[in-house]
Amino acid sequence: MNATAAAPATPGANRGADVLAGLSIAGLLLPEAVAYSGIAGLPPQAGVIALFVGLVCYGLLGRSRYAIVSATSSSAAVLAAGTLALAGPDAVSRAAVAATLVLLTGGCFLLAGAARLGGLSQLIARPVLRGFTFGLACVIALKQLPNLFGLPGLHGDFVPLLLATLLQAIHLIQPATAGAGVIALLLLFLCEHVRRLPGSLLVIVLGVAASGWLAAHGVALTGAINLAPAWGWPTWPTGNQWLPSIELAVALLLVLYAESYGAIRAFALKHGDTVEANRDLLVIGLANALSGLLHGMPLGAGYSGTSANEAAGARSRLAGLVAAATLLVMVLLLLRWIERIPEPVLAAIVIHAVSKSWRLSVFKPYLQWRRDRLVALAAVVAVLALGILNGLLVAIAFSLVMLLRQLATPRLSVLGKLPGSHDFVGVDEHPAALPPPGMLILRPEEPLFFANAESILALARQRVASHADGPAVVLSLEESPDLDSTALEALADFAAWLGARGIVLRVARLKDSVHDLLLRAALPQLPPQALDYWSVEDAVTATPSSSAQQPNGTPTQ
Repeated sequence: MNATAAAPATPGANRGADVLAGLSIAGLLLPEAVAYSGIAGLPPQAGVIALFVGLVCYGLLGRSRYAIVSATSSSAAVLAAGTLALAGPDAVSRAAVAATLVLLTGGCFLLAGAARLGGLSQLIARPVLRGFTFGLACVIALKQLPNLFGLPGLHGDFVPLLLATLLQAIHLIQPATAGAGVIALLLLFLCEHVRRLPGSLLVIVLGVAASGWLAAHGVALTGAINLAPAWGWPTWPTGNQWLPSIELAVALLLVLYAESYGAIRAFALKHGDTVEANRDLLVIGLANALSGLLHGMPLGAGYSGTSANEAAGARSRLAGLVAAATLLVMVLLLLRWIERIPEPVLAAIVIHAVSKSWRLSVFKPYLQWRRDRLVALAAVVAVLALGILNGLLVAIAFSLVMLLRQLATPRLSVLGKLPGSHDFVGVDEHPAALPPPGMLILRPEEPLFFANAESILALARQRVASHADGPAVVLSLEESPDLDSTALEALADFAAWLGARGIVLRVARLKDSVHDLLLRAALPQLPPQALDYWSVEDAVTATPSSSAQQPNGTPTQ
């Protein structure tokens, strides 16, 4: 063969790729950190300090080769809503409350990691997360329009009120500010089509170069950035602020870890890496705790930074550490230039960053599959109508309610045997399947638990009552990996009801754990011999004497 297998990359080549990737993404991450500080209503240094802490902590202790832990737009928006609710519009009070919330968020991460709750992000379904991200992107972009056009700042996150406020102030647009913002936004979208051209860095350089002229025409600049660490304990909540502070910290935990786990898992699957969810909880928790002590922002593994790191050619966590070192050099040597970044340029960077979440195509699968359409739509509407934090909580609650509604809906299939096979399938979906003579085979289509056990077994009674010949009943519990106390009691009542009518009950296809549970429960209505059927066919072909019961539920002698 002429083709030869590619030689594996040497450690030196990997280190070289990591150095180049770290240098590349540092220029992208720094302006985003400053911009996200504005979203959170915090001074610029909050985002820069958080970025440095996140890069160093995860680079030293994390496991994902590509994850970049930094401030994210979603957590910044949730933090802004929380600090506004707890401290009002005063900037000093909001900064103190923000430090407390970030520290509490870090504590929640550490507790979740110690409790090994790595699957915590599963509480937020993907349709909820996508709907929330779409609505959040709309709110973030809307709140950046004042900075883009030189209008008075907006407070709150209730979209109808924000739109009304913007329309009332539209006559106050400053031409120089709007021109700079629109040009920066156009350049960012144009640079998407030019490979390896860092649009964010380009508009930053152009903005700084024109900052003197822009400032003379009334365009606001970033302003002083004080990077001296403000090490110290944040102000703890007092009185009735403890509960809302903890609620906000848990909300930040859910948002950050859902976003982080999604990014880490996506690139782990792509490259065949393993995911250590509980370790990531601990590492991200430590990063948030340090960020809170230094009065920085909440941290997570954002998808944009992580994907940029992978696209830049990173091979290991060394890329994040190189980015941290580059960031340190930049703020030491270029701080006075960073302070001259025009605010409309930062607003354009934020709007461009969240614009990737506006794609309606992310909802196409739910429309095509006819699944979770209402959940995704409810998440969007909730964020736009109720605000970021309340919208997220309502969307999560709505998805759980829809899940419980589906599980609680009684669905019971009558099974029959396909001719010439050993397969038992639903007779409604497969008309060729025939129930065995004198037998009624029932299968609940949802796991039995407290919300549906009574209704499903009541439906089973109706099915039995509709058979005048009083058939033997086979109950297939293949869909139930466990039974709670309510399901056990309902099953015992059903067996007793059958026994009172002289009807034999055979329980088939039990999971091992459920079989052991029923033996341990020792329900008098369900003797052990009624449970020894590993398949429906075993239960159907069993001799009547092997499991016959007296009407009172006790086996015959």
